[in-house]
Amino acid sequence: MTQDDLYRTVVLERARTPRYSGPLAGAQMQGEGSNPLCGDRVRLQANVDVQGRVAALRHETRGCAICAASADLMAERVVGQEPARVSQLHADLVTAVETGIAPEGLGELSAFAPLHRHRSRIRCAMLPWSALIEMLNDDKDR
Repeated sequence: MTQDDLYRTVVLERARTPRYSGPLAGAQMQGEGSNPLCGDRVRLQANVDVQGRVAALRHETRGCAICAASADLMAERVVGQEPARVSQLHADLVTAVETGIAPEGLGELSAFAPLHRHRSRIRCAMLPWSALIEMLNDDKDR
């Protein structure tokens, strides 16, 4: 399977049938992101454990398939991770979408690497991540 095939398969499947969509009962944190240029909006709700790891993450996404798939894959990937690992995953995804080369360890998130050829769509994939990083940083500052 080529990287483009993986992109189409993963994005379409996760946009149609998200696994981590909907509200999170008893959420400790909330974050939001929006892109006024295209109308994408994402709302995140999360819980962290006593070690600061993401214990649960859910999203409510109104936007394109890329944004919805990115939010869902992100929610799956970061559960159980410490903030430093979340930041590293974010940085690795930025590398992938900017260069087309996915660093080791991205898993299905590497499906977004072909976006390097579609610069205007990179923001769609990164919007949920920006909201997550901001939410985690806001929580750390409290």
